[in-house]
Amino acid sequence: MSYAIGIDVGGTFTDFVVVDERDRSYWAHKSPSTPADPSEGLLRGLGEIAAGLGLAPREFLARISLIVHGTTVTTNAVLTGRGARTGLLTTEGFRDVLQMRRGVRSREHLYDNTYVAPPPLVPRERRLPVPERIDAAGAVRVPLDREALAAAVRQLVADDVEALAVCFMHAYADDRHEREARAVVEELAPDLFLSVSSEVLPQIRLNDRVSTTVMNAYVGPVLRRYVERLVARLAQDGFPGVLLVMQSNGGVATPSVVSRLPATTVLSGPAGGPVAALAHARERGDADCVLVDMGGTSYDASIVKDGAVQTTREGLIDRHPIALPMTDVHTIGAGGGSIGWLDEGGLLHMGPQSAGAHPGPAAYDRGGTLPTCADADLVLGYLDPAYFLGGRMPLREDLARAAIERHVAGPLGLDAVAAAGAMIEVITLVMAAGTKDVALARGFDPRELLLVAAGGAGPLHAGMIAEELEMDRVVVPRMSAVMCAFGMLLADLRHDYVRSHSRPWERLDAAEARGIVDEMVAAGVAALEEEGIAPPARSWTASADLRYRGQHHEVTVTFPPEDLTPERLERIEEAFHRRHEQLYGFSSRGRPMEVVTLRATVRGRRPPLDLTVADAGEEKPRRRGRRRAYLPSTRSMEELEVFDGDGLRPGHRLTGPAIVEGATTSIFVPEPFDVLVDATGSIVMHRKGVEA
Repeated sequence: MSYAIGIDVGGTFTDFVVVDERDRSYWAHKSPSTPADPSEGLLRGLGEIAAGLGLAPREFLARISLIVHGTTVTTNAVLTGRGARTGLLTTEGFRDVLQMRRGVRSREHLYDNTYVAPPPLVPRERRLPVPERIDAAGAVRVPLDREALAAAVRQLVADDVEALAVCFMHAYADDRHEREARAVVEELAPDLFLSVSSEVLPQIRLNDRVSTTVMNAYVGPVLRRYVERLVARLAQDGFPGVLLVMQSNGGVATPSVVSRLPATTVLSGPAGGPVAALAHARERGDADCVLVDMGGTSYDASIVKDGAVQTTREGLIDRHPIALPMTDVHTIGAGGGSIGWLDEGGLLHMGPQSAGAHPGPAAYDRGGTLPTCADADLVLGYLDPAYFLGGRMPLREDLARAAIERHVAGPLGLDAVAAAGAMIEVITLVMAAGTKDVALARGFDPRELLLVAAGGAGPLHAGMIAEELEMDRVVVPRMSAVMCAFGMLLADLRHDYVRSHSRPWERLDAAEARGIVDEMVAAGVAALEEEGIAPPARSWTASADLRYRGQHHEVTVTFPPEDLTPERLERIEEAFHRRHEQLYGFSSRGRPMEVVTLRATVRGRRPPLDLTVADAGEEKPRRRGRRRAYLPSTRSMEELEVFDGDGLRPGHRLTGPAIVEGATTSIFVPEPFDVLVDATGSIVMHRKGVEA
């Protein structure tokens, strides 16, 4: 067996990164996705790779030792409303918490009187109350009515539910009623997919807990069917290796583990990108970076700080809250397909409306007539109409120019080039503002971070974004067009656990807290044991959600479990003050504190992938020629050198302004930047006078 493969299934294309384990070389492949059954596109892509290697599909599969798979199956189930028919059992009197949320409007729409919340994943007729009540201290106030519970289960079974969520009040404090409910459901309806809040998210805040538990049930049967079908097809076709699934938290797990907790995969695909960005930052001796991933429809920004991918527990999938750890990705509606338009006052905007893949930008000649970012790139000379996607998809510059003239240039009284330049300037400002916001909101100055560019359009615009944000260095990895698939091959196994433990900080019993953390770690170690990870490759950290008394939101502080001793609690307290000051600009040392939640993260390290590439190649960068392109600094078209990006080798240097063109991506190097190709084959843009 000699191949490892990372696979990211997207809406339009399925991305593959293939590693030859004999010489550690790797390359990318793209194949059209099959939304009706993503496994079909995945298997077809593997067949295309086999053909490229001169192997029969079965022979190729027999040589694959590892497949790491990122899937949008659960995400799409929520976005399209095609999840399982789900029921909810909850405490009597709290039947409508799922629909009430934290109020009718979210924080983002607090002042929008026209806002309409999405329909709940479980309608009211399938949300059934059960008499029972446990208080916040874990004391039973109302015993569980087992007869009412059994009647509710029978009613939901008669209503043909596939999945069942159970979420009782304060089950995080004592889960006895939820354990009894599980036993009753397993007896009366053993075939139902069962999601129990004290197993999915045993922490305070009822709305987060019920929404996450319901989403876990809603996507459970969908993911289980998909995984079972994929595993069976791979085995049938001769795959003898290991299959791992990417999780939203930036780690991977076996199919059996994610099938038990499927909500951990709802942002599976995008989670690989920051992992790959971290690997490239480490190769350069950096521990901090911001990844920007610009595709056809959206622009994603995420932060890596102190050698760790930043995560959040305040996620939204189609405006439905989910409180499981997931990679903290900030998305805005700015991509290659973003449409340029004028408002009633004549101001130019870019997006969030997108032409998508169909009909796409006007230049695609698929019926699109509205001007997009890609059309502007073409008119400004950043793209070669004869070499888009390596020449497999010629572009029509005349159609792009006509769309810009009709909808932007004409109404503004500009020529096509000036209008296209304005479109790029506007979308650059939008993307730069989004990147700045995601950094500052997390307490980081973007000027101190390395910018890593990914996606089909990210490298083309990254230099202009860096110039706007006064950032000095931009890295475009060799696998930038398939960054998420590449990151999946670099991800470690990871399992996250949480327990509510709310009390004043001064009354925290360190030994009791350490015992809770040790229990969570033991669960994670058991999962790694099931996944075949040897003890030397296992590691874990603890964290706590802390706040000043009177605050509503917590700050998470990570520390080694060994710090949970009376002598070392001051270290945790000091780390909280520092992080609070970093996030909010102040700290209040001496003010009473509270601990709300204890957490544990257990990791299983996988063998690292050597990112360095052979430097054999031409002594000088290979030129493709010269062409006129737009310089934002002078707002004029100038003759620029065009270099062959696929022929660049470590040590090659270029002077900006220039264009670097490859089969999968193009890079515009603005005038203030030069280029160095590093040992990984990445193209590093660095500000003139600044070391790469």
